[in-house]
Amino acid sequence: MNNKFCHYTVMLKEAIDWLNCQDGKIYIDATAGGGGHSYEISKKIGPTGRLIATDMDIEAINAARQKTQEFSDIIEIIQASYTDIPEILYKRDIDKITGGILFDLGASYYQLTSAQRGFSFSKNAPLDMRFNPNDPFSAYDVINTYKEEELANIFKLYGEERFSKRIAGKITEQRKKEPIKTTLQLANLIKSNTPFAKGKIHPATRVFQAIRIEVNNELKNIEKAIKHIIPLLEKDARIVIISFHSLEDRLVKNLFKYYASSCNCPPEQLVCKCDIKQLEILTKKPVIASEEEIKLNPPSRSAKLRAAKKV
Repeated sequence: MNNKFCHYTVMLKEAIDWLNCQDGKIYIDATAGGGGHSYEISKKIGPTGRLIATDMDIEAINAARQKTQEFSDIIEIIQASYTDIPEILYKRDIDKITGGILFDLGASYYQLTSAQRGFSFSKNAPLDMRFNPNDPFSAYDVINTYKEEELANIFKLYGEERFSKRIAGKITEQRKKEPIKTTLQLANLIKSNTPFAKGKIHPATRVFQAIRIEVNNELKNIEKAIKHIIPLLEKDARIVIISFHSLEDRLVKNLFKYYASSCNCPPEQLVCKCDIKQLEILTKKPVIASEEEIKLNPPSRSAKLRAAKKV
């Protein structure tokens, strides 16, 4: 098996353009991945700029450090969640993100295709799905310890799976006999208990997405990170977010809309007490990957980029 960390940098040009990189400013790459975005940011911000990159996956960290080693004077790569960024900045006496921050959400190609990580149902592997392999909580725990109702809710909320109750019922029925330990065990159970039309997406796709989101607390972490980081942006600093499924994109869209509004008071309140407008939305509609990029990297067809700046 090839253990080399492989991650196609999605919407590289678009992300860097919307981030509006400038010499001498402080930037954050919240999801370093293989270091593709970090490398381009470092090229743009000059010797007086500063870049801090974070990722929970040590394989990603190592790959990013190797990719960006020529810029080691201006870049610091840290194994951490992007929810830790406020604390990271505080420890470094950084009051404001003067340039901008980039989020490239979702799993990397390496994570999705590496057999031992358990993200994919196309290869038999232990049920894992952790972005940070050091975390104690995994997909195994979700599948074998959550109550039937909890599983159904997760599959419906995070996977938009219409057979969520049926699948949850079959999982709880099966695990009474023996624990469900592998990706193929789970995928085959789902496939044998839901309608499957040839040529359509595998019936386990939505459930695996839902489990991954639950294991890594993805949507809650995205919301938490955005809310905590917006106040740390200096005026005109950019926030650029690339998402890969409708739940993420909807969350980003709604948060941007909320922080770009001048008033969110209830209609019955006569005097506005908001004063919350903190962002100007730069992308009225999400930016999508070019046809050329989609040909080179088909998964990029799902990518949507939204950008805003601090006001």
